[in-house]
Amino acid sequence: MSSAVKGLLEILDLEPLELNLFRGRSPQDRWQRVFGGQVIGQALVAACRTVEDLAARPPHSLHAYFLLGGDPKVPIIYEVDRIRDGRSFTTRRVVAIQHGHAIFSMSVSFHLHEDGLTHQAKMPDVPMPEALPSEAEMKNKVWSLMPEPVRRYYERERPIELRPVEMRRYLGEKSDEGRFHVWIRATGSLPPDAPAIHQCVLAYASDMTLLDSALIPHGRSVFDKDIMAASLDHALWFHRPFRADDWLLYAQDSPSLADSRGFSRGLIFARDGTLIASVAQEGLLRVRRQQPD
Repeated sequence: MSSAVKGLLEILDLEPLELNLFRGRSPQDRWQRVFGGQVIGQALVAACRTVEDLAARPPHSLHAYFLLGGDPKVPIIYEVDRIRDGRSFTTRRVVAIQHGHAIFSMSVSFHLHEDGLTHQAKMPDVPMPEALPSEAEMKNKVWSLMPEPVRRYYERERPIELRPVEMRRYLGEKSDEGRFHVWIRATGSLPPDAPAIHQCVLAYASDMTLLDSALIPHGRSVFDKDIMAASLDHALWFHRPFRADDWLLYAQDSPSLADSRGFSRGLIFARDGTLIASVAQEGLLRVRRQQPD
């Protein structure tokens, strides 16, 4: 297991404090704020730990709001409200607290498996991950062409490996619909007998690149110095079983950017074309005003 994946699993392993109360910690890196995907993943862990028959009724959806920027220097307290335990559905509400204030809230729904009709969207026709440059090849051949902030982001050790399909978007290439495809997977093996861990890891990863797709129609990215970006809300639906340590295609687009709020959505496919999850997010995307000389 890679050290980055080990660190992610440690971050997701919340400390129980009391009934319905958990404490999470942040990695001690140089980020000024807590990564949004971390809070989503930790909140999902907290909700899952209050569901007794989790194997029979896994989470199927979550809806979250980011209220305040998280402070990585202090722990985050997660308080779970057991709203409902029904025959088919279980509902939880999670609030993340720091410095006496709610910084994040999330509702999670769990569903007992049911047989029935089925259909799904078709996976986009894009190169498979093996046909794309590996991280080592990108460091040697690709990153030298990229702006420094992009290069720093992708070269940093991380628990999630990213293989973007449309690399030239970081050089200003535009796409009218903001389409962006990236293969993702955990950089090490995850427990095979714990499906909820794979869901929590995917929840973590689902916040990594989605908001940025709203800037593609403008030939911009969140790495531009004059762009201020922050997630406002996040929704994730789990459709079918999957493994987060196998390659997954994250197909993203952006239907709208208005009033400095970008809306992005994503479909996540297993490499065999199975649609395993859907994501939607709105985020703040402000263009910083230039200060007068």
